[in-house]
Amino acid sequence: MSPDDITALLVTLRLAGITVVVLLIIGMPLAWWLSQTQSRFKTAIEAMVALPLVLPPVVLGFYLLLALGPNGIFGKASIALGGGTLAFSFTGLVIGSAFYSLPFVVQPLQGAFTSIGQRPLEVAATLRASPLDRFFTVVVPLARNGFLTAIVLGFAHTLGEFGVVLMIGGNLPGVTQVVSIAIYDHVETLQYGQAHVLSGLLLVLSFTILLAVYALNRRFAVVRI
Repeated sequence: MSPDDITALLVTLRLAGITVVVLLIIGMPLAWWLSQTQSRFKTAIEAMVALPLVLPPVVLGFYLLLALGPNGIFGKASIALGGGTLAFSFTGLVIGSAFYSLPFVVQPLQGAFTSIGQRPLEVAATLRASPLDRFFTVVVPLARNGFLTAIVLGFAHTLGEFGVVLMIGGNLPGVTQVVSIAIYDHVETLQYGQAHVLSGLLLVLSFTILLAVYALNRRFAVVRI
């Protein structure tokens, strides 16, 4: 691999790692609410969470580009706080990746939370555990395999992003150029050998990650994908 390819790989791994952390912070309370609520808005929220599964990435990337631009809701807020524009930046890329990979973290967590049921929480409540205590000492340990699945799927899905990354991040080497964009560049310039190396690397990495997920599901039968 060339130095630029290695840089693209490091940017990709950094993006996937940060995105997973952001998604856990956002996705954990959202998945818990969806697993417990009887709100009439639940179906609409679930549909919004799952939207990136069926929406073409370019369409999602286009609307995110508008939102992250100087006149968009996120772009204006960032400029007002002194953070500069978000479009075509690594921070913007993280925001876009979080939207794109949201269902791959929320849905496994929601399934794990739902499978726990109410009985363990009721027992903990009789022992005077607070709601927060019940969540972190009862729910989180029992849903540990749901967390593992969410982390693995969120990381793996972010690795292969192309359309969203291209729309909101562009192709800035060392900043927003990820492996999928580097592969596209190599194909455009007929450098098929380098494209093969990067593609093979992503193929092996993605297969290994999915193998781990299915092994977890087979062993613990907690979350199905």
